[in-house]
Amino acid sequence: MSKKSNTVIFLLAATVVNIIVTIVLFLGILVLYASAFANLLPKEAVSWVLLFDFVVSIVGSFFIYRLVVKLISKKWDFDKYFDPLFAPKAFRKKTD
Repeated sequence: MSKKSNTVIFLLAATVVNIIVTIVLFLGILVLYASAFANLLPKEAVSWVLLFDFVVSIVGSFFIYRLVVKLISKKWDFDKYFDPLFAPKAFRKKTD
């Protein structure tokens, strides 16, 4: 497989994993709310809890993604297997 195809496969797999982690975090926080805090908060607070849950799950998945990529990059050399998505300015073709 070429570096370009490795890059595309990695990006697709990372996106799917990131979406799955976001969903798991969302559902986990929702279950935590339902089991521990639902009786303590008024019924009108449900929309705020869902908004908070959504934001926390996205931010949490971002930090988990960064941690996993950092751990993977220590094990494998990304430059050896992946092409950069964007070429540096010095290597771009001029379109004059």
